[in-house]
Amino acid sequence: MCGIIGILGNHEVSPQLVDALRRLEYRGYDSAGVATVDDSGRLDRRRAVGKLVNLSDRLVQDPLRGHAGIGHTRWATHGAATEANAHPHRHGPVAVVHNGIIENFRDLRDELIAAGLQPQSQTDTETVALLAGRFMADGMNPVEAARATLARLRGAFALAFLFEGETDLMVVARKGSPLAIGHGEGEMFVGSDAVALSPFTDRITYLEDGDHAVLTRAGVRIHDADGQQVARTQARIDIGATAIDKGGYRHFMAKEIAEQPAVIGDVLNHYIKDDRIVLPEGLDFSGVDRIALVGCGTAHLAGHVAKYWFEQLAHLPCDIDVASEFRYREPPLSPSSWFVAISQSGETADTLAALHYAGQHVAQTVGLVNVGTSAIARDSDIALPTLAGIEVSVASSKAFTCQLTVLAILALKAAHDRGRLDDAALAAHLADLRRIPGLLQQALDLSEDCRSLAEWLSQARDVLYLGRGALFPVALEGALKLKELSYIHAEGYASGELKHGPIALIDRDVPVIVLAPHDALFEKTISNMQEVMARHGPILLVSDAAGIAAGGEGVEAALRLPEGGGLFQPILYAVPMQYLAYHTAVAKGTDVDQPRNLAKSVTVE
Repeated sequence: MCGIIGILGNHEVSPQLVDALRRLEYRGYDSAGVATVDDSGRLDRRRAVGKLVNLSDRLVQDPLRGHAGIGHTRWATHGAATEANAHPHRHGPVAVVHNGIIENFRDLRDELIAAGLQPQSQTDTETVALLAGRFMADGMNPVEAARATLARLRGAFALAFLFEGETDLMVVARKGSPLAIGHGEGEMFVGSDAVALSPFTDRITYLEDGDHAVLTRAGVRIHDADGQQVARTQARIDIGATAIDKGGYRHFMAKEIAEQPAVIGDVLNHYIKDDRIVLPEGLDFSGVDRIALVGCGTAHLAGHVAKYWFEQLAHLPCDIDVASEFRYREPPLSPSSWFVAISQSGETADTLAALHYAGQHVAQTVGLVNVGTSAIARDSDIALPTLAGIEVSVASSKAFTCQLTVLAILALKAAHDRGRLDDAALAAHLADLRRIPGLLQQALDLSEDCRSLAEWLSQARDVLYLGRGALFPVALEGALKLKELSYIHAEGYASGELKHGPIALIDRDVPVIVLAPHDALFEKTISNMQEVMARHGPILLVSDAAGIAAGGEGVEAALRLPEGGGLFQPILYAVPMQYLAYHTAVAKGTDVDQPRNLAKSVTVE
């Protein structure tokens, strides 16, 4: 979602703000802006619609001076992507940047209009600036005005306030949306995440929910939701782990797909020692009667795959839910059940809210996250890192397969704890998992085959994906990736559901991508595929050598994956789904790393 950066520095701040915003581009945005206070105390701002280069051009033509400033990349919620709606918003002596949604902004706006103030935008954020400006007009000092404003807001937000006449002051606040403070030498920083702050400092303090902070170059005073001054832990971040570099690839997504063998190897080395699974204390599944697996988007689909593993291997019932539905459905939860929250960023608003609900009702909550300092990691009873490393492309690739790998290890641990797998059977499954990085390395060779198919797929209006068993969620993921990147309508279905509706869509112009490893379900899937072919639907068969030999006659094309991986083949079959979407997007000329309307981290509802 929106990206925030704030600097109280010792150098001209505009170039630093823009550079930090560039590091936040991966979150998704449609406009950007900065505001500064110059050495005379003058507050001014510049904003632009579209890519950051437009803001950079604006600053070249019309520079901003000053050593204190705030910046923002906006992902539109209230109001279209226009300069008037871009942040920072300003009213009188106050400029504000905001990530989140102010739920009561309409009531506040009506109140302000009645008081004679006129909004200049359609956004909820401008209401914050108007309110703070009004409090200052009534005689409050900047800190008092910011606190009075925060007391009136309902919703989720990360906020940074900058004030005219104040060259050494910034007020920031967090409720729901993430915000981190960076500590420098005679400088202070604030950002949406450590990625934005890493060029400036490796010392980070993460605000807790409800906190607000007063920053000067001398340091920071943090107050909790009750207004009490508190101390928050200062952590050191690994600056190398926040490096953003395409590594010679054309797009971040291509690089991240190619990194999967290495990062999954890291996961296996972290959680498996010899033939033992090494997990934190407290992860004993012997007394668990049910698991809820909850996430959003691709993370939800990772949980969907894991449901098959938990139930097949451990005979442990699993509920799989979309976080935005779970949190409002208020499902009954057993006190002997566990809740597993899956999130790349660890800040996904709906997943975090679902975690907080579940925490009141279940025996244990587990967070599967790629960011160990995130809210979900901090608020879970046990946090398990997925170790994917920073993922810049909005469409997830290596984060998905790392989530799958950790979930596979959890399912094996559950099966062993519950007596469903003895030591020998566990060792055999672990051996299958250990083969996955090597098999993935072979699967990367499919990139050129997928490139050759991309022109065909790019002409399609609709594409169907079919899979059975644990490959059904991978079909869903393949369809999701194609939609995200190429804007082609695509749907994934369980193969057995074909005759219950989707078959009506089949004709010569609807490609059907069939995921069918040569396993126990192969013949069933091929039977469904034949029904498509009988209606002249063109088939792309994704299988192994044995599967293509047995069922490949008459298909439009085939992608051959290596054999192996046992029950964990879904990790392997994710790769051609990623490459098909990637190359189709390249063929269509869409923005691969930052698809329209999408954000990397969805920190608001």
